[in-house]
Amino acid sequence: MYDLIGDIHGCAAALKALLAKMGYSVRDGAWRHPTRQVIFLGDFIDRGPEQVEVMEIVRTMVDTEQALTVMGNHEFNAVAWATPAATGSGDYSRPHTEDHRNQHTEFLAQVGEGSPLHEELIDWFRGLPLWLDLPGLRVVHACWHAPSLKILTEHLDDGDRIRDQAAWAALTRKGDPAFEALETVLKGLEIPLPDGVEFKDKDGKIRRHVRTRWWKNHPITYRDLAIAPTEVIPRIPHEPAPEHILPGYDGAKPVFVGHYWMSGTPRPLSLRVACLDYSVAAGGKLCAYRWDGERDLMDEHFCCVNSDGGRIATQGSA
Repeated sequence: MYDLIGDIHGCAAALKALLAKMGYSVRDGAWRHPTRQVIFLGDFIDRGPEQVEVMEIVRTMVDTEQALTVMGNHEFNAVAWATPAATGSGDYSRPHTEDHRNQHTEFLAQVGEGSPLHEELIDWFRGLPLWLDLPGLRVVHACWHAPSLKILTEHLDDGDRIRDQAAWAALTRKGDPAFEALETVLKGLEIPLPDGVEFKDKDGKIRRHVRTRWWKNHPITYRDLAIAPTEVIPRIPHEPAPEHILPGYDGAKPVFVGHYWMSGTPRPLSLRVACLDYSVAAGGKLCAYRWDGERDLMDEHFCCVNSDGGRIATQGSA
């Protein structure tokens, strides 16, 4: 069975505490469990103080078949930041703007931009799958959106990994359908707000689109759909969103995502959808879900530790 772990963002102390809480221990250089395997949901890097150590733990577990993983948007961005857009152009697939550098600066400082370690990690990130569709469950960083997955498939190999440099070029080219599909899968499904409505996100950016609760499958208002700062929600219209805008989720299997900076007590978003990002890099929790083959997800299968690695005794167990 699987233990699925949400966004780590360079918090190695919390990761080690969570693995220990779930009964993993270090043997032959890797964290192992006698009967279980980890699935990481991506976003290993940026923000936290121990990014190199996180990558050592994660890579060793994956390389020794103690873990599987998918790519997060931060790993995708790291590759695009380090990849020239065209030979001799001096540009990069992710433009080196001040804003982009600020988002990525802790990773670059800790690994040493352009160092052998930096290049080694970028190569490793390139080989991560965008999603996993396993017997009994699915895993993707932000959104299981069938139309976007279909568009992306032509750019992937048979392991759902980005196939080659031409594919990377398409996925980083604004206006390309593959770019929009990649944004949905790794960052979430967004819809435009009505004219004149805008808000600032947690990084201070002006947003005129709203990230949605894509797992909803019935008519619902813009406000009900919105994933936005609490103080912004009252400014989002409480009027019905177009019925065709949200596909919902087919519910064929449980699906696990990260990405959304949740807070409070972890619980499923719906019977078949769980988010495991509980804001560890902002003083929240590092969260796992201990999946034992169930179709309907259960509150008691969440397992968490505090951001400093401290135990949360009231939820989860070994």
